[in-house]
Amino acid sequence: MVNVNDLPREYQPLLKTREVEIAIKDIKDFFECNLAAALGLQRVTAPLFVRGGTGINDDLNGTEQPVRFRVKEDGDAPMEIVQSLAKWKRLALKRYGYQVGEGIYTDMNALRPDETLDSIHSIYVDQWDWEKVISSEDRNRETLEAVVQAIYDVICRTEFHVASQYSCIRPILPERIAFLTSEDLYNRWPDVDPRERENRACAEHRAVFILGIGAELPDGRPHDGRAPDYDDWTTPRPDGGRGLNGDILLWNPVLGRAFEISSMGIRVDPPTLVHQLTIRGQERRLELPFHRMLAAGELPQSIGGGIGQSRLCMFFLRTAHVGEVSVGVWPEAMQEACEKANILLL
Repeated sequence: MVNVNDLPREYQPLLKTREVEIAIKDIKDFFECNLAAALGLQRVTAPLFVRGGTGINDDLNGTEQPVRFRVKEDGDAPMEIVQSLAKWKRLALKRYGYQVGEGIYTDMNALRPDETLDSIHSIYVDQWDWEKVISSEDRNRETLEAVVQAIYDVICRTEFHVASQYSCIRPILPERIAFLTSEDLYNRWPDVDPRERENRACAEHRAVFILGIGAELPDGRPHDGRAPDYDDWTTPRPDGGRGLNGDILLWNPVLGRAFEISSMGIRVDPPTLVHQLTIRGQERRLELPFHRMLAAGELPQSIGGGIGQSRLCMFFLRTAHVGEVSVGVWPEAMQEACEKANILLL
């Protein structure tokens, strides 16, 4: 069902549509240049679709179905529009010969037809997908937090850049991001759902990284779902929690809620892959080409994630709906609600 209840009241766009289009290009150019420099990444070309049955496409929470089609000139072979490039990137690191400390990023354009549409979710997804080779010794919380802080510094730098171009926009992000675990949030607010825990943490800190998403919390449920074959969400940490992944969240002043910018993490090694597939009852994936390579130790250890392009543009330009910075297809009820709320969809 389309959610039209999260639109702000008395909303006034800060920029006109043509100014928004100019700003989007500026933001994307500035951010990706600084991200590449901060993490030591090289831009590579990425696929819009991959072969079905290889295990390369992202299964997200395991229930979302990708868009499928067949290629006549390739023996009617089945293809899938990507939902993200989480696994493809790790193959690219091996194929192109990247070494420890080196990495890649790409413009990812994906379709997620099962997405629930609201002010921040669209069927069309655009993000910077990135991946970097690390050593086995770097598979720890310290490495994860250092990379998160580097990404957050680029986010802050970009916000100052946008503010320098438009006098109506003021920087609001704190200098440093707060690191909290999903267990921290559960222990502090056990009687509310994970989304509300995120809202309360973000309202307090304005920028947070929630560490360890996917493993069960004391109530038997995870903070949020994660696929079992890329992020590591089960490795025990010295702090007593589990998982070497997480989400970057910012407080969105227009929507008045936590706002996810990035999902990322240290990737599974062979034992963790098998363990997580077993937890989810998906051991049969080990028969797929990607999973066979990973389980055999043929792929490099890595850290990676996705950073939402339209999400960042929404945040920096203080817009109320993703459709103000990205062209999509919206149900009639949402179009009518946006028109009443003074929201112009591209």
